Amino acid sequence: MSDSVVLIPTYNEKENIENIIRVVFSLPKQFHILVIDDGSPDGTAAIVKKLQKEFPAQLHILERSGKQGLGTAYIAGFKWALQKGYDYIFEMDADFSHNPQDLLRLYETCHNEGADMAIGSRYSMGVNVVNWPMGRVLMSYYASKYVKLITGMKVHDATAGFVCYTKRVLDTIDLDSVRFKGYAFQIEMKYTAYCLGFKLQEVSIIFVNRVLGTSKMNTGIFSEAFFGVIGLRWRRIRKQFKPRSK
Repeated sequence: MSDSVVLIPTYNEKENIENIIRVVFSLPKQFHILVIDDGSPDGTAAIVKKLQKEFPAQLHILERSGKQGLGTAYIAGFKWALQKGYDYIFEMDADFSHNPQDLLRLYETCHNEGADMAIGSRYSMGVNVVNWPMGRVLMSYYASKYVKLITGMKVHDATAGFVCYTKRVLDTIDLDSVRFKGYAFQIEMKYTAYCLGFKLQEVSIIFVNRVLGTSKMNTGIFSEAFFGVIGLRWRRIRKQFKPRSK
């Protein structure tokens, strides 16, 4: 039994899913994988199920009907991972924009350096993004600056989706009260952990835009994040960030 599970949400990732699974399983540390598939019509789930015959103990799948949002996919994955008793729970994209080798660095940051949450950061040491259009780079970079300004959180890349959570963080956060479903979900999870007193530590990574498949990013995702941050700050003023009742 591994102490670590990598959550990979998918929607139409048939070009990437087998390769990303094999690369993660080739790492020197053993990781398990949970694929959370939102009814991909391209057969992503069927590819995962075929691979389960090769990796019966390491590879798991949670199938959901239709696109329900990134945030709800991760919440479902978090609950599954907590029930299974994993100590370190990772978020990672399926499209190789996150280098699977960096899973080891995120793990070390939590396991050996005492962080409660390790964040794979594109902006902690300059701008480390490859093959994004300049407009998208600027939008993402200044969105993170905006989050830092409004929340006071000492995180350079609040919208990062490459994260390692320790079990105690996800055990403490009331997952049923998390409100956002798009990329603002990433901000809300980090800010909630920050407000609850956990140690967040950034690990500089290089983010590479996907080569295969189609991006799920759109302007609605950014507008949710922009207006949602003000709501998060207001919730802290009203002392609404509280540990989950056990």
